Amino acid sequence: MASKLEQLRAMTTVVADTGDIEAVRRLKPVDCTTNPTIVLKALAMPAFSDAVGEAIRWGQSQGGNHEAVVAAVADRLAISVGAALSELVPGRVSTEVDADLSFDIEASIEKARSLIKAYEARGIGRERILIKLASTWEGIRAAEVLQKEGIDCNLTLLFNLAQAVACADAGVFLISPFVGRILDWHVKATGKTFTAEEDPGVVSVRGIYDYYKSNGIGTIVMGASFRNIGEIEALAGCDRLTISPALLEELDAAQGSLERRLSPEKAGKVAPIHMDEKTFRWMLNDDAMATEKLAEGLRGFAKDLGNLRTIIDKQMQAAA
Repeated sequence: MASKLEQLRAMTTVVADTGDIEAVRRLKPVDCTTNPTIVLKALAMPAFSDAVGEAIRWGQSQGGNHEAVVAAVADRLAISVGAALSELVPGRVSTEVDADLSFDIEASIEKARSLIKAYEARGIGRERILIKLASTWEGIRAAEVLQKEGIDCNLTLLFNLAQAVACADAGVFLISPFVGRILDWHVKATGKTFTAEEDPGVVSVRGIYDYYKSNGIGTIVMGASFRNIGEIEALAGCDRLTISPALLEELDAAQGSLERRLSPEKAGKVAPIHMDEKTFRWMLNDDAMATEKLAEGLRGFAKDLGNLRTIIDKQMQAAA
């Protein structure tokens, strides 16, 4: 019998949540997704030593404000990681807009355009890239503009239906609801142990999936941030799932039949929701988990971005 990973691939597009070149080469996902945390880890990988050296040398040749140069080097490294991954996957690579721009529509748009331009300078077309933006109201508005320019977006740090509805209304290409982080919050809040069927993250993604499919919405649902393979199995059939190498390996080793749990034909009927800024902000505010996990996620990504820039700064000074 085929492994559970092979069975999953027959019903769901499998995406690797990593910058580990060897893991991607071995596990053969369709797409890859990255974030500042993954880029930070990639700096320590031998596979990217040449890219790090090149970016540092490039930075030293640039003039102007030092902080701006360091930030530009960080972007260059993110592009290098994404470019390397694009050579290994047939689909798309996600690259993230700086978390500290998540409440600035215009700055997010400009950063996204600059990332696409940098990829195109390396011969990688926008059809191979997804721009990741946080699912704030401002991030969603930025994505709405970018989608109209032919720049497809992946809206991340998504924790509730209000965010999903707003993304759909904006014509976003793909959303990444965070299954494991939703579970983390509920475990901490209740002290309860959840089965895969009860898992609040699984329940949330199923609800979003049903809303999209029953309302004819084309935005792709890509479950993310998994804590165990039980969550993944409970979402088998979801449009896409982005999975860490460790869990991909576990699925590859797992035997037994994998039942399809989600399909457009079996999606529950959900009435459409009118979403404007006031409704969005209230629904988010009224959901303690979503409010707290969104803020926590933004702080975490911003912290990793700051750490990345600190390392670059030190390496530039050492090489001077």
